Amino acid sequence: MSHSPIVRFSAIGINHNHIYGQARLLLRAGAEFVSFYAPEPDLIPEFAQAFPQARLASSAREILEDGSIQLVICAGIPCERAPLGVQVMRHGKDFMSDKPGFTTLDQLVEVRRVQAETQRIYSICFSERLEVRAAVQAGELIQAGAIGKVVQTVGLGPHRIHPPARPDWFYQRAKCGGILADVASHQVDQFLFYTGSTQAEVVASQVGNFDHPQFPELEDFGDLILRSDHGTGYVRVDWFTPPGLGMWGDGRLTIIGTEGYIELRKYIDLAGRAGGDHLFLVDQKGIRYFDCSQHDLPYGRQLIADVVNRTETAMPQAHCFLSSQLALEAEAKAQRLGYLRRD
Repeated sequence: MSHSPIVRFSAIGINHNHIYGQARLLLRAGAEFVSFYAPEPDLIPEFAQAFPQARLASSAREILEDGSIQLVICAGIPCERAPLGVQVMRHGKDFMSDKPGFTTLDQLVEVRRVQAETQRIYSICFSERLEVRAAVQAGELIQAGAIGKVVQTVGLGPHRIHPPARPDWFYQRAKCGGILADVASHQVDQFLFYTGSTQAEVVASQVGNFDHPQFPELEDFGDLILRSDHGTGYVRVDWFTPPGLGMWGDGRLTIIGTEGYIELRKYIDLAGRAGGDHLFLVDQKGIRYFDCSQHDLPYGRQLIADVVNRTETAMPQAHCFLSSQLALEAEAKAQRLGYLRRD
């Protein structure tokens, strides 16, 4: 029996806890976690305890120059991810970033250039699609024709801010990129994926700081409209999830087709069903509910196969870049609403 080669990976930059999910999705798929590096001593103990198989490297350079490492994952401070990705690709390795993979359009231009030169993989883990079982099953249902041709997506991404748990960089726009470049990149990815769009434009966008004047660079609300030759999309993201929800955010996605629609309640069902990964499908025959909590998550093994085979099954490179471009353009052109707080 033949076995696929084991992909060896390392982590550089563990500032956001999404790095735990990035590492685990690769471990589930059979990759080997070799080493990690973090310049912040306070982040190391918890991460080392979670992944005892990975040794602490003395520097990022040690990982970059290790010829046995094929893939580097990163959830560092957002503005540092793209420059690291450039270094990773120039050292002959593939790269998987947490979202956002970029904080400026200039970073995107540079990464596109280096990726084309090196032919390495620059993947972004859009976890709200790739690591949400209901989102994966929705894609399969759509491919099977369950709701006809998709004509619109409505993506809602509410989050809880919980200021005591947020680092300083979270409140600095130059470091985090802004709410549309960061959080809304998930919903832009979903719009492109479910509509099958390979080209699109930002029709309108706006951001605001409605209730956090103590953080003048924070955007606690943002929305945007997208359009392609396949359909339209609306995105709304915010930092207003109240503590009473019992969950960091009631993320939802509605996918409208010519013969029906799908609604995802990704993390919680306010109607009372336990857990997350709830999918509702309405078509010509009626209403169906799908419990997707045991559905397969293929992204990790697809990315590993792409590293080995030099393919693009996990995420086409063009899709990765276009998702980021649209989110960055939405952020750059957004109307700034300013403070609307009324005491």
